Amino acid sequence: MDPIVLLDNLWVMIGFILVILMQGGFILLEAGSTRMKNAGHIAGKTIFTLGISSLVFWAVGYGFIYGNDVGGIIGLSNFFYGDASTADGLTPAVDFIFQLAFAAIALTIAFGGFAERAKLAAYVVFAILFSAIVYPVVAHWIWGGGWISGLGKQDFAGSTVVHLTGAMGALAATILLKPRIGKYNKDGSVNNLPGHNQVFTALGVLLLWVGWFGFNGASTFGVADGFFGYVSMNTQLAAAAGAFAALLIAWAVLGKADVPSMLNGALAGLVAITASCAFVAPWASVVIGAIGGMLCFFSVRFFEKRNIDDPIFALSVHGMAGAWGTISTGFFATPQLAEMNGGRAGLFYGGGLTQLGVQIISVVACGLFAFIASYILLLITKSIIGGLRVSEEEEIMGLDMSEHGAYGYPENVQPTTDNSSERTGA
Repeated sequence: MDPIVLLDNLWVMIGFILVILMQGGFILLEAGSTRMKNAGHIAGKTIFTLGISSLVFWAVGYGFIYGNDVGGIIGLSNFFYGDASTADGLTPAVDFIFQLAFAAIALTIAFGGFAERAKLAAYVVFAILFSAIVYPVVAHWIWGGGWISGLGKQDFAGSTVVHLTGAMGALAATILLKPRIGKYNKDGSVNNLPGHNQVFTALGVLLLWVGWFGFNGASTFGVADGFFGYVSMNTQLAAAAGAFAALLIAWAVLGKADVPSMLNGALAGLVAITASCAFVAPWASVVIGAIGGMLCFFSVRFFEKRNIDDPIFALSVHGMAGAWGTISTGFFATPQLAEMNGGRAGLFYGGGLTQLGVQIISVVACGLFAFIASYILLLITKSIIGGLRVSEEEEIMGLDMSEHGAYGYPENVQPTTDNSSERTGA
């Protein structure tokens, strides 16, 4: 095999590893952003749902996305994937494993709307249904030769396919599950339910930031022309701008340099640039990331005021920023990069409204489908398991104990034996 082809395959495998390690970032981000009594549950459910999504993707997900197209809606071949060929290019197995990692991330984002109040059984059933139906349909429409790809949609690494789709699943869950106990007062005012470990949250964001270089950079599927470096540069600039802009706007509005707002801003910048990282100039990456960070700050407050309890801020970080990032290419895509990567130049480069219209259509169509499908599947899940939410007593106790019988931090929650006599007698 040609050495360059070998390097291409190696680079995409490295990308797969980086994207899978983003699950570790989500564990720390979600655990740190929620209360101690649920930390072990959050960590554990992330691992087992990664396993579920992998099996479902292998059995049917990949086939629905990349199988033979049927009417621009779905693929229908390559089920129970097992292609061991080594063609002169990206090998099928390497492509499969990389795409699997993206499907798992979308599911993890959707589960942000379940946090601190959903039954473990709800995670299991919805993981199967979402991985088999919701994500594959959207991915086929855009990446698998479906009807939106035929319009010339620009979504390089998944602002819509992964992030908006996952966020719409989270929105359906937050509506059906209703807010956590203590989130809202009788007069509708909002109580802050702070996470237990801001250091965990920050470390989670850093791991996700690093993983994004696999998410976006390895989506070039090769190393020969070095274009992955340009994509990575745009990714870094947008993340930096998102963090900085969110910090400044929080400081101006709240009078304090709010750390969670800054962390969410960094992630929003990353989500926003995911669609456009291969289509825009570096200066545009800064603008896209900064707008993503500011949009996230105001979006969090918008949802809170409407009794939508989103503990991990999936709707703002992944939903609003994902929609903005997708639409942004319709403004900022350069003619040269559009020609290289598909689609048309953006409005600001003389491309008119055509590409912008395509991007907006895709956001609306995919967002509506993902929300409606997730809502229906959650109702089905509810009927199967007899309710989505744990009891009030179990929620107050914490999901670590009620769902797993052990605390993630046993020494901090359970009473300890008094060994003072042994210590003093030494």
